[in-house]
Amino acid sequence: MTRGRPRKRDKTIPEHIDQRKLPVGCYWDARDRVWYTIHRDPKPRRQKVAAADALMSDLHLAMEAIRGVNRKSLGWLVDQYHESHVFAALSERTRADYARQRAIVRTLTLKDGSTLASLDYGRLNTVFFQRLVDKIAGEGTPTKANHLMRYLRLVYSWAVRRGYVPANPVKGTKEAKERQQRRLPKPDVMAALVRMAYEGSQRQAHTEGSCPPYLWAVADIAYLCRLRGIEVVTLTEDHALEAGVRTNRRKGSRDNIVAWTPRLRMAWDALIRYRDGIWRKRGTPVPIRAEDRPLVVAAHGGAITKSGLDSAWQRIKARALAEKLLDERDWFGLHDLKRRGVTDTAGNRADKQEGSGHRTESMMDVYDLSLPVVPAAGSAKITP
Repeated sequence: MTRGRPRKRDKTIPEHIDQRKLPVGCYWDARDRVWYTIHRDPKPRRQKVAAADALMSDLHLAMEAIRGVNRKSLGWLVDQYHESHVFAALSERTRADYARQRAIVRTLTLKDGSTLASLDYGRLNTVFFQRLVDKIAGEGTPTKANHLMRYLRLVYSWAVRRGYVPANPVKGTKEAKERQQRRLPKPDVMAALVRMAYEGSQRQAHTEGSCPPYLWAVADIAYLCRLRGIEVVTLTEDHALEAGVRTNRRKGSRDNIVAWTPRLRMAWDALIRYRDGIWRKRGTPVPIRAEDRPLVVAAHGGAITKSGLDSAWQRIKARALAEKLLDERDWFGLHDLKRRGVTDTAGNRADKQEGSGHRTESMMDVYDLSLPVVPAAGSAKITP
């Protein structure tokens, strides 16, 4: 339930009650000195909630009982996690993803007609969650099953550390096998798409065939520096060194410096010119510190978001398909540009791993799709 306007401070409320944290729908009667709530249906009526000496926890428990809130349900547990400071400290994109998973918990219907959220979280075990994974994966959505299990594993880990449950029943669940989508962009298709984005950037904004001026440069930098899309849009002027571009890799990968090339310098300078032009036009104050000046900005002059970049990429995809520039099977995402960059890196496997920043060699099986050239059997000189 959403809150309305903030309550005005009531001097008659007992001092031990923090008025900012009162449960929604709980009111104070100064004359009778009791806490009450109001039921609207079928007609308005009052109901006493607690006496004047009630604690804040008593008020919340009483209101939950009146609303039929089950403090033992899985839905209640995930709500506690979403109201915690741990959840509030996450990035906006992560919170949005977890909100989608909570919605699945609330709506997922089981065989008996009940929802997953209504079950007693303390009585669920590993066998139950494994069957749930198998059921969702069996419906043709293994990725959905794995995302849900990772989310519930996180919620239960949070709950264990705070004494809600003694152990994490999701921890031993085996994830479903997902279909691997390791797309490797074809060089000619990739070049044609970047060229389309560049030509579209030269047209007036919001006209037919136009593209955001930053899109082609972001794609080039993602390929040349072997970066994810989110890593490109979070670059700042501080990452430009004399020797090259200092990366800002995620997920535990090591940073490195990608040496300047004419192509990399062209893309970098184009983004700087576009950003400076936007700032001059809008009268945006220029931050003094280089780390506060983003490389990629949107039309409003602020740093572009990952979702904004993804939307622009999807729009050029639709246009490329409509103009028969590529086939649906040839399509690739921004993240696949990193895979193409790692694969195209000159040298042996160790050189590619150093260029990509991956700490483990196993990750190279995901990003390096090049085929080594080896001598034919028996062609090596045999010494008697």
